[in-house]
Amino acid sequence: MMVFKFGGASVRNANAIRQVANIIRKYPNEKLLIVVSAMGKSTNSLERIVELMWTDRDYHPELKAIRAYHEDVLRELFTPDHPVWNMVADAFASLPKSAVSVDALYDQVVSRGEILSSIIVSEFLLSVGLLVKWIDGRKYIATDSTFREGKVDWTMTQDNIRKLQTVLDEKIILTQGFIGADSDGMTTTLGREGSDYSAAIFAACLDAASLTIWKDVPGVMNADPKRLPDAKVFEELPFREAAEMTYYGASVIHPKTIKPLANKGIPLHVRSFDDPSLPGTIIHETRVEHLPPLIVFKDNQCLVSCTVTDYTFIHEEQLSFIFHSLSELNIKINLMQSSAISFSFCIDFRESKVMKLIGVLASQFEVYYNTGLTLVTIKNYDTPAFETYRKKPGVILEQSSRSTLQVLIRN
Repeated sequence: MMVFKFGGASVRNANAIRQVANIIRKYPNEKLLIVVSAMGKSTNSLERIVELMWTDRDYHPELKAIRAYHEDVLRELFTPDHPVWNMVADAFASLPKSAVSVDALYDQVVSRGEILSSIIVSEFLLSVGLLVKWIDGRKYIATDSTFREGKVDWTMTQDNIRKLQTVLDEKIILTQGFIGADSDGMTTTLGREGSDYSAAIFAACLDAASLTIWKDVPGVMNADPKRLPDAKVFEELPFREAAEMTYYGASVIHPKTIKPLANKGIPLHVRSFDDPSLPGTIIHETRVEHLPPLIVFKDNQCLVSCTVTDYTFIHEEQLSFIFHSLSELNIKINLMQSSAISFSFCIDFRESKVMKLIGVLASQFEVYYNTGLTLVTIKNYDTPAFETYRKKPGVILEQSSRSTLQVLIRN
């Protein structure tokens, strides 16, 4: 069997959803499990709704806009009396309005994007004659209660998902990416853009022959073509290389996607949604010599510097305190550098978490921070790339190893 994942751009409007059906029809003899993301930029809109709800501001105009967006798609795909209208209305009507924390509220609200998308896509596929079974991914992917970054309980998840084998013998399964549930039945999410990870979880637990991610790009490229128009498509990549790419922030694949696939030896295909005839990129256990430099841009970065207050040198106990503080707030370091009396690190700027972190660190250090930065990583650099990026204007931190250069740049 095979797992397909369609991202937000691949289900963004009625024509895109029709293309999903066209692609699925090309695999009439395959057992398929389909994972879909929220439609278009729905997640961004739902995130704004969470912010407005949590700060007691009027979120109804934003909610009205996102509902209108989904209903516009319904009008193009279904007759006015189709049951999908009531299904979508119920999903909006049951939108939670409060929770114990902003992160808990985030997961209950933002997850609604995937629920809506999966309902619309599954009902359309049924309407064009495909045998589809809609399932609620929250009943299959079990996580802990870490909202916004749920950690998967693999034993329970595998037991749940393996029960789907008999359904796959008869129907295509369609489910949501990005979401799971904790032991209390509360919705959790797997991290921003986590639908790729969901697809990898289903693929690994079902021992799939492959996972294909259908994207609005021709494959995995060595740079973002929106920033570097001459970016090249990789024909193939080793699992290890792809894992490092995602760690550094390459957005074409979610960082957690590779591990479950590599552990099971399941190849990952990244294919063009707009032109399925293109070969795309295959990521598998292989060795590729002389890869071109991979250039990854990671925006919205924050540089935090902790300086000791009594001129003693930074020591292991102080570093332990810093790392423990980061771990407690579930913050990942993207780059770090130590000097005699200070320790600096670069993280994604999520304001509420960063302010909490600075408050904790200020009990032991003088803390300084800069925001609005871009981290550029050049993996497998050559001499021209090395010289070009380290000489960019606004570089405030530079670090290089045998194969990787990273520079942090003021925008």
